[in-house]
Amino acid sequence: MCTLEGPASYEEDVKKSRFLALAWPVSEVEQALTHFAAASDPEATHNCWAYRIGAQYRFNDDGEPGGTAGRPILQAIEGQGLDQVAVLVIRWFGGIKLGAGGLVRAYSGAAAQCLRLAPKRVIIPSRLVETAVVFADLARCQAFVLGQGAEVMAEHYDGEGVSWVLKVPESALDSVRRGLVDMTRGKAPWKVQDEAGDAG
Repeated sequence: MCTLEGPASYEEDVKKSRFLALAWPVSEVEQALTHFAAASDPEATHNCWAYRIGAQYRFNDDGEPGGTAGRPILQAIEGQGLDQVAVLVIRWFGGIKLGAGGLVRAYSGAAAQCLRLAPKRVIIPSRLVETAVVFADLARCQAFVLGQGAEVMAEHYDGEGVSWVLKVPESALDSVRRGLVDMTRGKAPWKVQDEAGDAG
């Protein structure tokens, strides 16, 4: 699966109506909704959107006939095998009605072309892991986990060392765990959380 490298946009006119598609990589629902709220044009006729983040998805027709805007945008996301993506399509009505089929083609077409042109990156499945190391092992352990492709998502220092939440690629979970066990002589705790944000 892939997501977008960064924000993307595409604009086209269909029978005098202007359609502007905006797309973003997102890892959380709140992030998608924030993008929609910030980018929507209150003076436009319709601000229709969809997002897919793993098993979570939602779409909104914003006053267009049911099934003619939000769902086609979602299908454009899914049709290109994308995940962790949010798409907003803004329409300024030009005076000519498009009909249900025309609306589906216009919304799905603008969304699909925006996504097609956008640079992509592969989503690396990853997990969040809680662990801790003492100060004596900190420098070696940090260099090791970063070298394995892990990211430090949160850290907390106390009198003995540091507690980390690491985002570890699933393919590197075993090697990171074994490496920390070796470097800390078995003292580093290891707790894998249920799910992690996957964009990597």
